[in-house]
Amino acid sequence: MAIAEKTVEAQARKAGGKNDAKRVRKTGMVPAAVYGAGKDPVPVSVDPKAVSKILRSESGHNTIFDLSVSGSAEKVMIVDWQYEPIKGHLLHVDMKRIAMDKVLRVSVPVVLKGAPEGVKTEGGILEQLVREVEIECLPADIPTAITVDVSGLTFGQNIRVSDLAHGDKLKFLTDEDQMVAHITHVKEEVVATPDAVAAEVGATPTEPEVIKKGKGETEGAEAAEAPAKGEKSEKKK
Repeated sequence: MAIAEKTVEAQARKAGGKNDAKRVRKTGMVPAAVYGAGKDPVPVSVDPKAVSKILRSESGHNTIFDLSVSGSAEKVMIVDWQYEPIKGHLLHVDMKRIAMDKVLRVSVPVVLKGAPEGVKTEGGILEQLVREVEIECLPADIPTAITVDVSGLTFGQNIRVSDLAHGDKLKFLTDEDQMVAHITHVKEEVVATPDAVAAEVGATPTEPEVIKKGKGETEGAEAAEAPAKGEKSEKKK
């Protein structure tokens, strides 16, 4: 379940531009906004450590937590965030109000469990093609992850979204026929022998050179022969 019991404190602030955001960050807080549930967006500032802790938790951005603004708390979820690319400091956070009695559309990670038989005994490698699936459910039913056992997977077999654990509380929005994982062969690199490389390198330029040289000699011979005939004809005259 992706619901945190801890409450994150926030302070109301006036909406502004980049300079106002910089002033907020200088106080050790980060600018944020709360919206949704048919209410007006509210600009706030939050503790970046508290937000980062939620993002690094097992349920990550799918975590539903209480946000307290001026003593009034409401359920929210982080929907967008921005980190500074060089130092990695949190710069901004967007949060959405959550109604616990209304379904949500979220992306949940897919976790593969077990050592596949095709890897252990057949020399293959496990390839995961889908790492997240989109589902729809009530906030209280959001799973931390969807785990699938791949220990029996061999060559020629695959796991699709339809093979993942389904329940009455979850509605899968990702295509049920989408392949999630399979066993594939190890790709072998073809390494050319030194003799083959030498033969290929030596053979490639040789033919054009012969053609060019032969053509040049022919043209040169015709060019040399033409004036010679001309000279003879002049002498006859």
